[in-house]
Amino acid sequence: MQKFSYVIKDEVGIHARPAGLLVKEAKKYESKIQIIKDTKSADATKLMAVMGLGVKCGDMIIVEIEGSDEEAVCEKMKIFLESNL
Repeated sequence: MQKFSYVIKDEVGIHARPAGLLVKEAKKYESKIQIIKDTKSADATKLMAVMGLGVKCGDMIIVEIEGSDEEAVCEKMKIFLESNL
């Protein structure tokens, strides 16, 4: 399992547009990707679950990746988050 934390920099947090982009990105990979905020977690391929986390600007999330391509996915997810959130 690979895991990293990330602080959201987008002014409005993970709202509909970036959540949609995140889900689309997560669906590209074989590995299971979990987004965790505080005590809640969501499958990164489920739009409503990701939006339901209520992630705001300045919040820290933890991204957990588990699967056959987890190392590559970890790096790609870090780049995606830096570029979009």
